[in-house]
Amino acid sequence: MTAPHFHWFLPTTYDSRDVMPSGTNYRAPDIGYLADVARAAERNGFESLLTPTGIQCEDAWLVTAALTALTERIKFLIAFRPGYLLPTLAAQMAASFQRLSNNRLALNIVTGGNDADQRGYGDYLDKDSRYARTSEFLDVLKLCWEGKGQSYEGQFYKFENGGNEIPLAHRPKIFFGGASDAAQDVAVRHVDVQLMFGEPPRMAGERIAALRERARLAGREIEFGIRIHVVTRDTEDAAWREAERLLSNMDFSLVRKQQNAIEKSQAVGQQRMIDVKKDLTIDIDALENGSFDVRSLQVHPNIWAGTGLLRGGGGSTALVGSHQQIAERIREYQSVGISHFILSGYPKIEESYWFGENVLPLFTPKVDNRPLAGVTGQSL
Repeated sequence: MTAPHFHWFLPTTYDSRDVMPSGTNYRAPDIGYLADVARAAERNGFESLLTPTGIQCEDAWLVTAALTALTERIKFLIAFRPGYLLPTLAAQMAASFQRLSNNRLALNIVTGGNDADQRGYGDYLDKDSRYARTSEFLDVLKLCWEGKGQSYEGQFYKFENGGNEIPLAHRPKIFFGGASDAAQDVAVRHVDVQLMFGEPPRMAGERIAALRERARLAGREIEFGIRIHVVTRDTEDAAWREAERLLSNMDFSLVRKQQNAIEKSQAVGQQRMIDVKKDLTIDIDALENGSFDVRSLQVHPNIWAGTGLLRGGGGSTALVGSHQQIAERIREYQSVGISHFILSGYPKIEESYWFGENVLPLFTPKVDNRPLAGVTGQSL
């Protein structure tokens, strides 16, 4: 069984103690707060920070470049949409980031599954064309990393005698999400880690087995990762009390609006998450008046769909339970082939400590950050 990689999430839109902020329960994504989140994740032993992309977010490249100077070890998994900048420029940016950060970059390629979002950026390609463009983008990106003197001509990109002035010695690992046939064609050809939303292990395992076989026939191997929230506490009851608090603090007028929007999603990955909840009976009126068992929203032991009342995509489900139960679910995911876990909670700093101090040491030795006995803050 492959050793797990644990990643955390950088909240470049906002952070909160609730699934959606309300009143004064809002933490702005200024550089000071984001640095606090990054340093907490670094201190707790996470490998990297996923930094999202979208109109509502601060720019991932600029934020993470600033944070490299305020952290020491943690990597930055930068999500970006490949149609919005030239791959030749992206190759140069990635190479500069690697050299200036001491190789702390990973890339999360987000092709985009929602036509309305894409049009907001001025991108009017249809979905299949976007994936075809993504494949060419990755062709060019990797070609440029080989050094100068490269040329390329495709349907979407063409350049002559280009490429990075200095070949990239340490290429960033490429993460990628997408569940459609067009997306999986890109994954088989290009990516290092295929990401999926928080599907239950059996459902995820079926998809992994199929994609792994396609990759094998293409002469490649792919790793797999999952994006999911986590609520871990010293006892199972304490974890479910926290889940109940998250549920009770929801704005249920917003829940109704969000559920309608999620149902209309064109993304195959989101449709799979809708299928995950198909056997649940979700009575929003009962949720609103408090006459609802929070645990009835489980789609698998310790996998809770409560966050999905307000969030789509990677926010659709959460691991909820004692530290040992969370570790058991992670091992179950490992058994079907998942080795990368991109986690988050509400709020990001506090939950990184809950997981980092209590679950992560069950998989890897925890670095002791305490000062040595007798050491003071005086200069030597």
